Amino acid sequence: MNKTYNVLFLCTGNSARSILAEAILGKLGAPRFKSWSAGSQPKGTVHPKSLELLTSLGYDVSAFRSKSWDEFSAKDAPAFNFIFTVCDNAADEACPVWLGHPVSAHWGIPDPAAVEGSDAQIMAAFVKAYRQMNTRIQALIDLPLASLDQPALTRALQDIGSIKD
Repeated sequence: MNKTYNVLFLCTGNSARSILAEAILGKLGAPRFKSWSAGSQPKGTVHPKSLELLTSLGYDVSAFRSKSWDEFSAKDAPAFNFIFTVCDNAADEACPVWLGHPVSAHWGIPDPAAVEGSDAQIMAAFVKAYRQMNTRIQALIDLPLASLDQPALTRALQDIGSIKD
């Protein structure tokens, strides 16, 4: 019997990095992994470059939205196995108490939404963030999760967060 792992990606605005991570794991990890994303201070809209990039890569973007992590601390929310912070602000914020005591790690990636410049320069930052997140998520998918004890799993997830590309 194969276990399904629920994963939440957190960022402050939930408009770029966490959305990219939700999309990547939702595609690469299905059906073994289910993914969600949220923010501590959601922007309310997904960054247009996130949607443009994901669409160009063949993702269905119709369901992505910027949402608060409060949605996932309710009683009827999924119980998460893993929670990853993907931006520096969210790593330092006081997070809600999550049911089930999920394993967490920080996978910080520079914010592509903060990049200024030409349209091509901004899109290049989104592509770079996508590529870094894709590499980390593939490493997560490849872990022998069932055979790792808690300390080994925590170390492995922290190590994945240091992968640059």
